[in-house]
Amino acid sequence: MEVITKKSDPIVTATRESPWMIAWKKFVRNKLAMTSLLFLLAMTVLSLLAPYIVKTDITRIDFINIHLPPSSKHWFGTDSNGRDVFARTLYGGRVSLLIGVASTLCVTLIGTVIGAIAGYAGGKVDQWLMRFTDFILTFPFTVFVIVLNTILVGKVSGVWTLIIVISLLSWGGTARIVRSKVLAEKENEYVLAAISIGTHPVKIVMKHVLPNVASTIIVQASLLMAVMIVVESSLSFIGFGVPADTPSWGNMLSEARNADVLQNKPWIWVPPCLAITLTILAINFVGEGLKDAFNPKSNR
Repeated sequence: MEVITKKSDPIVTATRESPWMIAWKKFVRNKLAMTSLLFLLAMTVLSLLAPYIVKTDITRIDFINIHLPPSSKHWFGTDSNGRDVFARTLYGGRVSLLIGVASTLCVTLIGTVIGAIAGYAGGKVDQWLMRFTDFILTFPFTVFVIVLNTILVGKVSGVWTLIIVISLLSWGGTARIVRSKVLAEKENEYVLAAISIGTHPVKIVMKHVLPNVASTIIVQASLLMAVMIVVESSLSFIGFGVPADTPSWGNMLSEARNADVLQNKPWIWVPPCLAITLTILAINFVGEGLKDAFNPKSNR
């Protein structure tokens, strides 16, 4: 008896991509966000390599070369103390970006911890933590930053003093966002199933809840970084931020308070102004790109 075997059709298996991979592909297709990300990377690399790019001593006062306009020797000219503006712009980027990144990380960490505890625990824990959050949100931020910064001067490095003070007063918004997301996530079936088998609450939050709200936290952190840079620049501009002997974009802008410099010597304040503006715009574009990438309804 002859057995006839029929060749079966090839089975096509489709591999399902993870949400993170889908988000990354959507982000890469966003040309404005990718261009902004490349700009931020270039700005960061230039700032980190400042000691190798320029050999000028940015702390040395040179009264002979005060207020020199841009030239082949001084690309961006010199300031009121004879210091090279181009060199100070690069070194200032190191400080401003450090404050922006470090403050964002601290604020995100504090806000995520408090928001996750409040949202998952509920009850009195939630009430007490949210009332404390409301107190932080309603506190006069600028006044308290100036007071704390003045108290801590000399005890901690000036840059880290500002990072600590800003971080302690800026986590309220992140905590509220994380709390609202955790409240929604903890009602899902996978969390209820983990609770029913006796999984420890910390493990549930770390392994199940936070990974599902991570996209929201990342987007919030990216937009928050721009705010931190603006805060540093504003405080340094009025003289209560980074110490005057430490170059930062905000400190460089403080010279624009002089009417003569503002009107007749734009090369002193335009470079840091452009650096702040372009960096903030780039961060916002990256944040918007991340928001679209993590949005399942976005087809960009």
